[in-house]
Amino acid sequence: MTYHEQQDLQPFHLYFVYKRTSTNTDDYQGTFHAHQGVEILIVHEGKGTLIIDQNSYEIKPGMICIFQPYQLHHIQIEINEDVPFVRSIVHYEPSIFKAYFDKWPILQSFFNHIHGGNSASPRWYEQQDLQSLIALLKDLDEALATLHKNDFMEEVSLFLITFLHALKPLWDTQQKPTSMEQLLRKPHQAERIMEWLQLHYKEPLRLEQMSKDLHLSPHHLSHLFKEFTGSSISDYLTVKRMQEAVHLLTSSKYTVSHIAEEVGITNCSHFCKLFKTHFGTTPNQFRKQWHMHH
Repeated sequence: MTYHEQQDLQPFHLYFVYKRTSTNTDDYQGTFHAHQGVEILIVHEGKGTLIIDQNSYEIKPGMICIFQPYQLHHIQIEINEDVPFVRSIVHYEPSIFKAYFDKWPILQSFFNHIHGGNSASPRWYEQQDLQSLIALLKDLDEALATLHKNDFMEEVSLFLITFLHALKPLWDTQQKPTSMEQLLRKPHQAERIMEWLQLHYKEPLRLEQMSKDLHLSPHHLSHLFKEFTGSSISDYLTVKRMQEAVHLLTSSKYTVSHIAEEVGITNCSHFCKLFKTHFGTTPNQFRKQWHMHH
């Protein structure tokens, strides 16, 4: 299974889903993935676990989470007909809409913070607090059903401005968990594994060393991680390395071979093959297309 979404780097505008419902694992299979653009996820119903930046959070109704461009995340849902997973998604490319926010400096600051600041921690709200946001989502869903394609950009740009204007006061007032709350929560063993991989992803994977450092047997490490995330340690590490490779390709002038070494892959040909498997394009083509559109 591929754990990184393949990306067409042609700039998309806005992808929108209103109250998509999944009632079994055939409808929804969570994986570690990262993608172009900003994704705002609103959970209407469901329960499970969100993993982002090596931390896990409880998924429950009223949760809003913002995933930044190419930020690795994973959603593990406890799903059945009695407890469906119902969510809305607003997924957009910031570079396309940036100019629309120039006239509103405060809102522009929030727009920039969403895709470039530290906004990884999700927020939880009472359902009544989200009524204005949900109404906007419903209105766009109804409008898109009959919208002429020539009017699409005007409609979605006005929606995004209005939506972020409504989201900002909610996001500002509902603060992320405090450091003390984080300290009181005992990390899951899988989080400790991800933290270890964050420190050592530039090195060859050595389960024996991880086992020694975390005081767990190699078999227990693999079992715990698979049970908690649905992914193997090696698959997660590959996705992590691809995420870091994207960052270096878009933010540095390093050669592809140097980037391969920076992310812990000593064979450049193997790195290029892995990259193309996950993104459908070579590292050099990815970099070229990125700079054409950003």
